[in-house]
Amino acid sequence: MRTPIEVLIIEDDKRIADIHRRFIEKMEGFKVVGTAHNGEEAKEWIQALLPELVLLDVYLPDTLGTEIMEFIHTNSPDTDIIFITAAAEVDIVKHAFRGGVADYILKPLTFDRFQESLLSYKSKKETLGRDGTLEEDSIQLLWNKSASKPTNNTPPLPPKGIDPLTREKVVHHLEQMDGGVTAEQLGLEIGVSRSTARRYLEHLVTEKRASTELLYGSVGRPERRYFITQQR
Repeated sequence: MRTPIEVLIIEDDKRIADIHRRFIEKMEGFKVVGTAHNGEEAKEWIQALLPELVLLDVYLPDTLGTEIMEFIHTNSPDTDIIFITAAAEVDIVKHAFRGGVADYILKPLTFDRFQESLLSYKSKKETLGRDGTLEEDSIQLLWNKSASKPTNNTPPLPPKGIDPLTREKVVHHLEQMDGGVTAEQLGLEIGVSRSTARRYLEHLVTEKRASTELLYGSVGRPERRYFITQQR
């Protein structure tokens, strides 16, 4: 039986940190070993535990997550990092990318997205834990690249879980919404679950058929809205 991956949560919002902990408890192969709510606590936990994986927020009360990332590289170089944050500024994303983070998840997140990220990380960690040499397919998948390529005469197949007819229905609906739409709104209006609506919307974002913005209201948490990208 494999030893669970030890996870340190660094998140200033105690409610969100608890959500992350409960998400992890639903999954096999992971164990929360600590939670830090500011940069000072984070550094103490990192040095004491040398965790395998850190779930890291960017905006902490006393520092930025990017600074904690540098601290991790210096003091616990074998620790991997997944950012979970509302920060979408190019400089921060670039810093994280160049710092070799395993994933970058924007808030608000769903369990599906959380689970997908951690399981992908776990799979890659297991691949890198093997002895000997790796096949080309395994190496490409470490960078989320499919080992097989469609021929010039064969159109690429849609990703698993994406139905072409439903996709077109989502595109048509987005085209009618000048002010964008949330996953929850879309789900209600086309008769699918919120998680299904979000999956199709995120798929359209990866295809550059849609864009997304995190909008902050006067009360409550920010909402992620999706907008159709006009084709030229």
